[in-house]
Amino acid sequence: MASVTRAVFGELPSGGGTVEKFQLQSDLLRVDIISWGCTITALEVKDRQGRASDVVLGFAELEGYLQKQPYFGAVIGRVANRIAKGTFKVDGKEYHLAINKEPNSLHGGVRGFDKVLWTPRVLSNGVQFSRISPDGEEGYPGELKVWVTYTLDGGELIVNYRAQASQATPVNLTNHSYFNLAGQASPNINDHEVTIEADTYLPVDETLIPTGEVAPVQGTAFDLRKPVELGKHLQDFHLNGFDHNFCLKGSKEKHFCARVHHAASGRVLEVYTTQPGVQFYTGNFLDGTLKGKNGAVYPKHSGFCLETQNWPDAVNQPRFPPVLLRPGEEYDHTTWFKFSVA
Repeated sequence: MASVTRAVFGELPSGGGTVEKFQLQSDLLRVDIISWGCTITALEVKDRQGRASDVVLGFAELEGYLQKQPYFGAVIGRVANRIAKGTFKVDGKEYHLAINKEPNSLHGGVRGFDKVLWTPRVLSNGVQFSRISPDGEEGYPGELKVWVTYTLDGGELIVNYRAQASQATPVNLTNHSYFNLAGQASPNINDHEVTIEADTYLPVDETLIPTGEVAPVQGTAFDLRKPVELGKHLQDFHLNGFDHNFCLKGSKEKHFCARVHHAASGRVLEVYTTQPGVQFYTGNFLDGTLKGKNGAVYPKHSGFCLETQNWPDAVNQPRFPPVLLRPGEEYDHTTWFKFSVA
């Protein structure tokens, strides 16, 4: 069984409200989640010697999360990833979003779901956060009711996302945790072995928008169906890193997505999801300027993200899985982060 404790994490400036921290603990995992952005701030996992280390990048204090930072641990919405040129059409009407990552809109806009205070509700084995995103927030149509639920079951952290819309709107929610299975203060992820269960991926243009092609991974740097050691693989293929969508089985059922193994500690992370894609990102834009927990700095490639989600820019790409949520429908997706030792 998991236990849940709650505490104050900090106060938002100008009377913006109290941010709470919820600690979920089982015999195998300890996870801290705050009500600001539904953000995972710490995740402690034991190695093969039974020693626990925090394996997610982030900050010890609220101030860290209020500064400009790369979405450490947060829930992303209304639409994760990039929307080309910040424009899209729904039922013939054109909508314009903030261009917050030239020349596109990224991760829900200037003030996405990562930069708002959510309403928490403690469960027996986790915590549920909810909020109502008003009609027109960040340029998106319709009111959106959202629930994000984190539960702990042994070595598994389960994240469920639900949403209901008052009018047709694109919805694509994910969690943006950066993992380093060697421990969050380790300098890089080069010694991690990565497997991603995907036969195809989405090539991107120079602004990281998918070209529309769904390309086979066979014979390319994107073939991660068998384990590769990340540092060596990037070197062999002269890659700066990954920031790409891998296309998963189209099924709405739970399916295997990815496995990462850190041989030195024995830690293993397996990801399962109901989503059709995963953005594999290797922290290419981290540059060592942010001070994290216990004085850690986070240089390039010091963490990886496995952002389970719909395909990027799906609202503008008719051949991609549908991303519109209509009134009367429910958005309901789950991702499982399963930790173990090998």
